[in-house]
Amino acid sequence: RLFGSERVAKIMDTMGLKEGEVIQHKWMTKSIEKAQKRVEENNFGTRKRLLEYDDVMNAQREVVYKRRRHALHGDRLKVDIADMMFDVCDNLVEINKANADYKNFEFDIIRLLGIEVPFTEDEFSRGTANELVDKLYEYVYKKYQQKIEFSSMEAFKVIKNVYENNSGQFERIVVPFSDGIKSVNVVTNLEKAYTSEGKTLINDFEKNITLSILDEAWKKHLRKMDELKQSVQLAVHEQKDPLLIYKFEAFNLFKATMEAINKDVISFLMKGDLPIQEENKQA
Repeated sequence: RLFGSERVAKIMDTMGLKEGEVIQHKWMTKSIEKAQKRVEENNFGTRKRLLEYDDVMNAQREVVYKRRRHALHGDRLKVDIADMMFDVCDNLVEINKANADYKNFEFDIIRLLGIEVPFTEDEFSRGTANELVDKLYEYVYKKYQQKIEFSSMEAFKVIKNVYENNSGQFERIVVPFSDGIKSVNVVTNLEKAYTSEGKTLINDFEKNITLSILDEAWKKHLRKMDELKQSVQLAVHEQKDPLLIYKFEAFNLFKATMEAINKDVISFLMKGDLPIQEENKQA
């Protein structure tokens, strides 16, 4: 019906075939074979096109899943955090240096990282982008190391008290972290946290935050990619290739998603703290 010609329709009328009758004429058999071949070619083209759309998603999925595996199993998580930290520093310098906007740069540093700017407005104006990125990254990394060392010491006071008065009752302990807006409960092994003097708690803190933010951002990204796939089909009416537009827009979407993940993870790691203990409040 879809691929047959008017000639085939006339033959059917001439033969006087009725609905449900067996068609045995050789002309009709050849026409049906040709139609079947065209259907198969058309379906193959459609499947091939869909696979090209899937290839874009698979490439993005591999990047996200690789980072997720690092966080889940602890492999290279410290390296990933250092990379994310550098990318955040690079992004902050790139945007504000291009606009020559030191005040906004200062505001972004305080808002995202909760620290003061490590150089003056004059140094910001005179320095190259690469110099500023290196200096900022070195400063942020140093501040983060000091923060997690302090957090592990503070947490160990509570862990030590719970472990030594535990009598084998608890295997795990839940420790809350908050950046002032969002709170996350980090579950850690009590004995390991005690023997490492709180260091394994910090590892679990980094792992939990990275996984939580990564998973939430990936779910939102998948919804955006579905919407994009639907919207690019309208490009056909403008005589444009939907696949090319999809690839271009998908790249920009993924880049924005990864930048948002980096900022959210590093921001929480830098600003997330333990709650003040009751005895400290009383004192």
